Amino acid sequence: MASLPEPVHENPIDFRAPPPSPVASGRRSSLTNDDIITEFLQHSLNVPDLILPDKFFPKQKSVENPPTIDFETLCSDQYDDASVTKIIESIARIGCFQLVNHGISSDFVRSVQAEATGIFQVPLEKRADITRSPEKPYGFEEVHGEEADTELSEEFVWCREQGLKLAMEGIWPIGYSNYSNFSKKLETLMTDIEKICERILQSLLSFKQKQSVNGNALVQGKELGTVCCFYKHNQNVLADKWDSYLRYDVIRMLIRGTDYSHALCLHLCDGSSEFHVYSKKGWVSFSPDKDALVVTTGDQMQAWSGSQYKHVIGRPIFKAEKEECISMALLYSPPSTMTNSQSNKEKKILLGQQFILAILLTLVYQFSVYFYRNF
Repeated sequence: MASLPEPVHENPIDFRAPPPSPVASGRRSSLTNDDIITEFLQHSLNVPDLILPDKFFPKQKSVENPPTIDFETLCSDQYDDASVTKIIESIARIGCFQLVNHGISSDFVRSVQAEATGIFQVPLEKRADITRSPEKPYGFEEVHGEEADTELSEEFVWCREQGLKLAMEGIWPIGYSNYSNFSKKLETLMTDIEKICERILQSLLSFKQKQSVNGNALVQGKELGTVCCFYKHNQNVLADKWDSYLRYDVIRMLIRGTDYSHALCLHLCDGSSEFHVYSKKGWVSFSPDKDALVVTTGDQMQAWSGSQYKHVIGRPIFKAEKEECISMALLYSPPSTMTNSQSNKEKKILLGQQFILAILLTLVYQFSVYFYRNF
């Protein structure tokens, strides 16, 4: 008889050990001193108080006034090499020098600055249409709310753009006739400044040519031409606020730099208490001479010289001034590529012309002889 299968239980017993429950240990830590590890953990978990070194923020360094160059010595055909040597040494050391006898009347400059106050009288609601942007390289410099209390000056950028002309004609607060008069004066001033810059660059290029036959090219940056920056300096700044304002100004200038590629920048800032020169490696200040133009070098000069000349940013400072102060900075770029061999090219052209003239005279002579013998 066949054996029957063993019966299967419907609910088999599933035996599992319960998870262990945490049990407080009655033993002390094996460490000999718990206070030591506790103190270590407290110090390790706290965020340390960081103290930045002094070198993080560049300190102000007062230097002797940069050399004062007589512009007339650069205009003569046989100019003094000593003047150019002083310029080169100064722009290599601090990136600037001073220029006197430049032929620009101080009264004329003051009249332009006085009429430039009309720029900063434009109502705030109308400034939005003429605020600087990537599409508009001219107009008012935008100032955010938290920066308004730390700004030492207001800034307006002027250039020869048709869009700027049309915009200013519509919002000039004093009237179109006054704007037209101001525009003509400013154009005259910019033209005079461009002639001065051309003469300075020609002197430097000629001096370089004497030392090196094959010189580097001085190439223009953006096709914007000469740019004029107007600054309206704030008045009645408290003495105890100057340090904080200057620290903010230094950081702002070092981070922001300049948006305009240029070779030279001429500053018209007569009456300023100090003049600050900012570079990536330092910050120096001096007291400019009366009626002198302060000339600083730009990125194009630094590239042309192989970083021998410093690219710096100049900034006049007016302290304890009760009247409204306007200063101007004109950034100049050469209109085309300038090389050290320009004078050589001119000589080659002249020799070529003489050679062609000699050929023409020979042909005329031969034709005259032939005509005389046969007729």
